[in-house]
Amino acid sequence: MAKHKNYEDSHFEEYLETQKIVNIDIEKRMKEAFIDYAMSVIVSRALPDVRDGLKPVHRRILYSMYEEHLTHDKPFFKSATTVGNVIGRYHPHGDASVYDAMVRLAQDFSMRYMLIDGHGNFGSIDGDSAAAYRYTEARMSRIANLMLENIDKNTVDFAPNFDEKRQEPVVLPTRIPTLLINGSSGIAVGMATNIPPHNLTEVLDGVIAQIDNPDITVEELMEYIKGPDFPTRASIMGRRGVRQAYETGKGKVIVRARTEIEEHKDGTSAIIVTELPYQVNKKMLVESIAQLAKEKRIEGISDIDDHSSDRVGIRVEISVKRDANPQVVLNQLFKFTRLQDSFSINMLAIQDGKPKTMGLREILADFIAFQEEIVTRRTRFDLEKAEARMHILEGLKIAIANIDEVIEVIRNSYDDAKEKLMARFGFSEIQAQSVLDMRLAQLQKLNSDKIDAEYNDLKEKAEEYRLLLSDHGKLMEQIKEELSEIRAKYGDERLTSIEHSIDDIDIEDLIDEEENVFTLTHYGYIKRLPVSTYRSQHRGGRGISALSTREEDFVETLFTASTHDNILFFTTRGRMYHLKGYRIPEAGRHAKGTAIINLLPLEGDEKITAMLKVRDYDDEAYLIMATKMGTVKKTAVSDYNMTRKGGLIAIGLNEGDELIEAKIVSPGDNIILSTYKGMAIRFKESDVRAMGRTAHGVRGIRLRGEDYVIGMAVAKENSELLVATEYGFGKKTVLDEYKIQTRGGVGIRTYKITDDTGFIAGIKTVQENDDLMLITSEGVIIRMETGAISSIGRSTKGVRLVKLGDGIKVVSVALTEHEEEEDAEDAAENAENAENTESAEGEKTEE
Repeated sequence: MAKHKNYEDSHFEEYLETQKIVNIDIEKRMKEAFIDYAMSVIVSRALPDVRDGLKPVHRRILYSMYEEHLTHDKPFFKSATTVGNVIGRYHPHGDASVYDAMVRLAQDFSMRYMLIDGHGNFGSIDGDSAAAYRYTEARMSRIANLMLENIDKNTVDFAPNFDEKRQEPVVLPTRIPTLLINGSSGIAVGMATNIPPHNLTEVLDGVIAQIDNPDITVEELMEYIKGPDFPTRASIMGRRGVRQAYETGKGKVIVRARTEIEEHKDGTSAIIVTELPYQVNKKMLVESIAQLAKEKRIEGISDIDDHSSDRVGIRVEISVKRDANPQVVLNQLFKFTRLQDSFSINMLAIQDGKPKTMGLREILADFIAFQEEIVTRRTRFDLEKAEARMHILEGLKIAIANIDEVIEVIRNSYDDAKEKLMARFGFSEIQAQSVLDMRLAQLQKLNSDKIDAEYNDLKEKAEEYRLLLSDHGKLMEQIKEELSEIRAKYGDERLTSIEHSIDDIDIEDLIDEEENVFTLTHYGYIKRLPVSTYRSQHRGGRGISALSTREEDFVETLFTASTHDNILFFTTRGRMYHLKGYRIPEAGRHAKGTAIINLLPLEGDEKITAMLKVRDYDDEAYLIMATKMGTVKKTAVSDYNMTRKGGLIAIGLNEGDELIEAKIVSPGDNIILSTYKGMAIRFKESDVRAMGRTAHGVRGIRLRGEDYVIGMAVAKENSELLVATEYGFGKKTVLDEYKIQTRGGVGIRTYKITDDTGFIAGIKTVQENDDLMLITSEGVIIRMETGAISSIGRSTKGVRLVKLGDGIKVVSVALTEHEEEEDAEDAAENAENAENTESAEGEKTEE
């Protein structure tokens, strides 16, 4: 078998040799091929050359138009012909890619300095496509002439085109720093470039400054080059990102639309947008604003209209609702739309045939070096041309001095006139040929004075050329002078302003921070209103109406928080939703508020069961959650620092269980759970180990019969436990009466339940500066100082806190900071109510 196999292998190898089939390593060959492809894309398609700032396709378009003499002072020329010339002569790729590149060079919203003057539809800032190339016409712009100036003076190298039938320039001899003034963007293989446009005047000032001081710093350069200058104007917010990009080649700048707020006679206002960030599609922007307003992600917008035109420019009018703050709406627009956009700078270009990320100084240094090369090669060309002409003029001067003899030699010669002239008068071959190229009549009319004048002029220029080539200082002065002339002729004012630095837009900066009462009704209507709306009353007062509800609705949850707080909404299904306090609409005292389902994507019978305020998502802070069936769970607050449209899982729940409360705890805190039927347990928070966000938790209290957990409180230092019942009774008890037990027990009695008191409505830990707020099923809130509530034993009946009519119950309990505010009318009213207060203190009974 082995011999047979060896025979077959050798036979196969002989077959491969006869068929000229090469055996290669496919993996190695694929790597080599991909590297070749990548380098072709990087060098020959996607990235600009640092010297002229152009990609090959743009360079070929301009050179092809130059060949056809399509300069700014010539008639427009069909784009289809230009595209065909580019493809047929220099760029063997698709016509669409060539035309798209050509169109961009003619768009005033894409190019800071347009290199092509277009005639016809070349697209719009709304994203409209240009007309087909058979309809449009184009020619080079005036400033584009500077891109090809003196290209016929051997200022740059030429190379064969793709079929080696023509020569094309490897780079254009530009006199303007195109890479910076027009920028560039492109995606290559494994890399990308994104260079913003700049102002020509500023960049040329920077170039001249760097010529004068090659060691100039970026900070000093930024005195001349302030930052990017976009064709769409707008404003750059801060210089930190600009400085970073100029120093390292990479950075990010924030660009903001230019807007103004118009006040109308009818009391309404509108936000007027007149300038947009670079590369922002206006039509898509308007649509996105309208959609955000429709979804109520941005509040306060009543209408949006686009009145932009060629005559007035960009004008987008955003109408603001009468009761909305236009500045707040504007900042919401900056935060959630591309009215404020970021431009990531990556100054990557081809340098010496290789891609390189460069800072500002290096780009300017390369441009200066390129200008030295251009002017040197141009000067050398001019010198050689002057010397060649002077050599001919020297021969003509000899011919004039011997005109009759020269003419006789020419007339008497048949085909050896050149040799005879060279032998007789000492002409060089070139001089002799120049004499022979002239007709005899021209020779006879030669004027020695004119020849002498031309000769002397050329001699003087030749001396200047030699001086430039021999003196580097003179050469640089010549470059500076020429750049100054370009600046004077083509320079313009900056379009993009640079404003003071900003951080990420924070709407809170324009919203007053104040304590608000947040209420949620049984049928899911939520609102907020200032705490000061509720005047502090004495124990036993009738209270102030918190809202007007429909007959079958009542306020179920009350919560106090700042407008700047993060409000975490915990639901009966164990999910958590997040809103900023100010995102909840403010409403009047008697208004029912906004349906919670308009703010949160609640599902089915899912209800909000707890609201929690969080200012910062601290890694060291923890949440304690309690369920109706007595389970507790501790989780780091930082685990909830994320938002999802459908909410987050806050706790895993067993079938039939509900989440009833959530609190923030600190190390050393004690947790108190209270049941509906008056049992309570106190245990250390450390008894509950920290768990993941989706965990189910552990047993907190063992329940008896049909009992369930009604509330959870965190025992704080110098605080007491306040317990309120359904029928308006309540009391305070020092925490020492609640001994610390092991988690999971049945607990001890916390209240003497009677028919007068009803079962437990809620519990809170209170301190001296707290005010208690009770809310009833009828929507009435009473606010009182907790200091006015008796502090009595644990298992007692308590005192009456609020008078309730038949069928009315206390449904929620909340705390707020005490305010010293009471006018005479309130004092009289509360004194009268206090006289009628019924107080009943029960006998203390031990369990």
